[in-house]
Amino acid sequence: MTTPPATVLVVDDDRANLDSVARIFQREGLETLTAGNGTDALELLRRPEVCVMVTDLMMPGMDGQELLKASRTIRPDVEVVLMTAYGTVETAVAAMKDGAYDFITKPLKRHSLVKAVEKALERHELAAENRALKAKLVEMGAPGGRALVGQSPAFRAMMDTIRQAAPSTATVLLLGESGTGKELAARALHEASNRARGPFVAVNCGALPESILEAELFGVERGAFTGAVARREGRFERAHGGTLFLDEVGEMPLTAQVKLLRVLQEGELERLGGTQTVRVDVRIVAATNKDLQREVAEGRFREDLYYRLNVVEIRVPALASRREDIPLLADSFLRRFAAKNGKSLRGFSPEALQVLENYAWPGNVRELEHAVERAVVLARNDVLEVADLPESVRKGPPGSASQLVIPIGTPMEEIERRVIHETLRHTKGDKTLAARLLGIAARTIYRKLEREASESGGEDSDPPITD
Repeated sequence: MTTPPATVLVVDDDRANLDSVARIFQREGLETLTAGNGTDALELLRRPEVCVMVTDLMMPGMDGQELLKASRTIRPDVEVVLMTAYGTVETAVAAMKDGAYDFITKPLKRHSLVKAVEKALERHELAAENRALKAKLVEMGAPGGRALVGQSPAFRAMMDTIRQAAPSTATVLLLGESGTGKELAARALHEASNRARGPFVAVNCGALPESILEAELFGVERGAFTGAVARREGRFERAHGGTLFLDEVGEMPLTAQVKLLRVLQEGELERLGGTQTVRVDVRIVAATNKDLQREVAEGRFREDLYYRLNVVEIRVPALASRREDIPLLADSFLRRFAAKNGKSLRGFSPEALQVLENYAWPGNVRELEHAVERAVVLARNDVLEVADLPESVRKGPPGSASQLVIPIGTPMEEIERRVIHETLRHTKGDKTLAARLLGIAARTIYRKLEREASESGGEDSDPPITD
């Protein structure tokens, strides 16, 4: 079955402007549909090939804001870009709170118009890819159908490092708070490596007593201890040719650390109670939420093992530093748990989504996952409402821009960019309010965003649209 081409729906009661905008997109190689009013637009919106709707804000009858709200019900996956005069910018900002992706002011500039739609198409495509990947993982039997989902700068930086490190044989140390998805990052490393056809074996070093942990890792010979009635392979042998994931490696006792260091150095081990050397070919990925350098300083973790594990360090960001990913993650969890529980759900109400975006999430992605699962199970309607969310989320501590996590050594220009974008996220794109909160002039934000846009796509110096 052939996928229909991406189509842009243009809505405007001014026929001349409607035709002019449509021609611009056609010259860019995009398929277009046009409608002269909101009612006709809603009919065309039902077509599956429509990915982005560009609509005038001020129209007789059903205006752009009403059309936006209706489109969220019929096609919540379609991105909406508003066209507005300077005098209605405040209305456009309010519309963005209702789900619009972006707005552009009149007189329209060709470059701004095309760029806004291209970005909206990219976002639509990314969301579609996330849904497709989720479905593929479920079909392939991935654990719980879980997958890494996100598009924030912090998430993309992590994924870039994963892609670079995956083909190598180097050991990787994943650092991050509990609940951030370190095991999913480890699986992504494995799947992108040359060992993808080999086994991925995980062991939680903090969940097993010392004697059991060593037996699990290195194996046991018959008669090694009471109850050892047969030889048993350890996790290292089971991971031969693949990847061994050592979760909570900071909890590993010192005696096990000595044996682990030998395997890393020599590529061989001896089972408990045995004398025969066993060769293993395993790529190690370790993870911890502890400060291993402090553990080394306090004598609880071997310094030589720390440096053997920390060849490539990857930080898995906390949800507080990738808050723009909350809607994507929540949607991914909703679809998974709706399918698991046999429920037909269309998504979240705007109010429920706002609660999710505003909550602090001290438990990170794992807490968000559990909150959405509970909401799906208790949902009374086909849309998740605020009342369906856990009380701890509804009344819990709010998140704020002050929670933005920026690694040491980040260039000042990048820090400024992140803080501005995080503040704009909280003000729903209101640059004047963002400037007031940051204590800077609004023109400073406009200037920095314009420079950012020009660096990514050239100066927006096109003249107003003319036929």
